[in-house]
Amino acid sequence: QVQLVESGGGLVQPGGSLRLSCVASGFNFSYDALSWYRQDPGQEREWIATIYTAGGYATYGNSGKGRFTISRDNAKNTVYLQMNNLKPEDSAVYYCYRRGYWGQGIQVTVSS
Repeated sequence: QVQLVESGGGLVQPGGSLRLSCVASGFNFSYDALSWYRQDPGQEREWIATIYTAGGYATYGNSGKGRFTISRDNAKNTVYLQMNNLKPEDSAVYYCYRRGYWGQGIQVTVSS
């Protein structure tokens, strides 16, 4: 059974940083691409980044480019999203995703 469990969210001031983690189980983690998405209430879910299996190659959407970094630790079955210089518009529920499976989501709030 595939499970994705996010952690690391919370309240942060504008300009601050957070690192989200997603611990995965139930599949061969090393062989799968993992992604992060986010969603504001009333909005469509927005793709942030995907990390692939070969050498940690990653691609980014426009929202986090230059400020967010996706990474993975195959030994820990974990994918990370390092978010720097956070802005109020980054406030959303952030989701980990793997081929048809979503985590439960974790709230990130950027506010002073």
